[in-house]
Amino acid sequence: MNDLRATPNLLTFLRLVLAPFLVLAVLDGRFEAAFALFVVAGITDALDGLLARILHQSTMLGQYLDPVVDKLLLSTLFLVLHHEGLISLRVTVLVFARDLGILMVAAVLFATTSIRNFQPSFFGKLNTVAQIVAVAAVILSESWHPEWVLWVRHWTLEATVVLTLVSGLQYAWRVVRQIGSPGVAGHSA
Repeated sequence: MNDLRATPNLLTFLRLVLAPFLVLAVLDGRFEAAFALFVVAGITDALDGLLARILHQSTMLGQYLDPVVDKLLLSTLFLVLHHEGLISLRVTVLVFARDLGILMVAAVLFATTSIRNFQPSFFGKLNTVAQIVAVAAVILSESWHPEWVLWVRHWTLEATVVLTLVSGLQYAWRVVRQIGSPGVAGHSA
């Protein structure tokens, strides 16, 4: 129960609570509000990790919950922005399939093996940054259209496609290596 009350975990829960309001703002065409909520969600994401280190409140719950909430928020936004015709189906399917695949494989490995290291890779982190900037630029470009915002929108969506593929393949390669490594015990179901 103390893990739930840790300040970093409360910020993660706040980000989770913001998600439906962010989705509604996009669906209602209130892009200024959507952008503001996305920025607040980003700030809570930055603060939860920082506070976990500063306050020595790193918890097992937070280590698993934070990336799940991040993936849930980003994947949901890609789906909603696609629904609104603002992000292509190609990008949306790649992002959603990769994130869902990673979550499912991690859950299966957690339940059936002794593998507990689900740290993001370098390319996974780059992909997340590209996705965050792409979503921010897409939302921002609906209410503010200087050339540089449209440029950032275009190129971060392209980078998201490339990094989604590269990081997805890298995760698959890491899983195959981990499963085949000595010392990985399986659990019987």
